[in-house]
Amino acid sequence: MSTKPMRARRGFSLVELVMAIAVMGIVLAGAVALFSTTARHSADAMVQEQAQMVAEAYLDEILIKRFYDPDTNTVCPAPEGTGRGTYDNVCDYNGLNQAATNQFGTALLGLSDYNVQVTVTIAGVSIIGVAPGPTNVTIDNSGAIRVMQVDVSVTGPASVGVVLTGYRTNYQCNLAGDAECKP
Repeated sequence: MSTKPMRARRGFSLVELVMAIAVMGIVLAGAVALFSTTARHSADAMVQEQAQMVAEAYLDEILIKRFYDPDTNTVCPAPEGTGRGTYDNVCDYNGLNQAATNQFGTALLGLSDYNVQVTVTIAGVSIIGVAPGPTNVTIDNSGAIRVMQVDVSVTGPASVGVVLTGYRTNYQCNLAGDAECKP
């Protein structure tokens, strides 16, 4: 009998083959779950960006309006009209709650699922940590209102949304008793 060295066996045992299949199945299931989650949420960035753009458009529109009502020369009277096309001062927008439209009420193509809410605050507004009071930027010694805070909240599909805050100041009013500074 010759004693040739036995060659090492090549291949896999049944146990090794079953283990390899199980590990590959787990890895494949994880990869499919990752791709599924990524595909499901890939539009969220677009929805967020569209909500941001709608909010910016509304905030820009509001902040260019007059501080005081031009008809009554007062701060925050009741709105004269029923639509944004008739709004002539910042406070007219307070309480606005509608689907995204242009300022004339025409729906914006592809943005009908976006809802806009506006809040205008004139009391207790604080800028850069300075609390309102009789001698700071919010109210002067005569009690004239100096700053309005405008919050625009836009909610899109799947409750994705943004809130933007802007401040409208009475820039025509100074502490020297300017005629434009109305109490």
